[in-house]
Amino acid sequence: MRHLGAGMLDELSMTMAERLLELADELASRTPGFYLVNGPGRGNQSTNGFMTELRRIAAAEFGFDYSEQPICGPNRLAVDYYFQPEATIVEVALGLRNPNTEFEKDMLKAVMSQEQGHKVQRLFFISKPGGAKKCSQPGRVEFRLWLKTAHGIEVEVHDLCARQA
Repeated sequence: MRHLGAGMLDELSMTMAERLLELADELASRTPGFYLVNGPGRGNQSTNGFMTELRRIAAAEFGFDYSEQPICGPNRLAVDYYFQPEATIVEVALGLRNPNTEFEKDMLKAVMSQEQGHKVQRLFFISKPGGAKKCSQPGRVEFRLWLKTAHGIEVEVHDLCARQA
């Protein structure tokens, strides 16, 4: 796997967050049963395995492990990825299409990170298909608008492509 430094990403007009989305999409497409709903237990194991492998692939790609960054203050909260040069937090929130998610909690983590002095201008979600549509519903749109107007943080929601190898 090739390593992409920030300069090479600029040449490709791709941010690190966008490259992480590509890596996640590639991993999902070659993970049998990734898009199946497995429920508690088995679903958690599947998600944990996916996240572990994505972390390994991303660290190799970027030459540094940007995952599980504890930038939210003196607590046990961490963001999935923090790309400081891009002022971007990435949350791999595969279940955003569901009614109960950590969407609002992830927004709070972004605000807490700002309050700790970390530059955060973008909160970039990666979800299974349906997450972007769910996050365009009125309640979630209001949260997104609040985060932008009150804290200057733009929220983007990106769905993985549902294709299996």
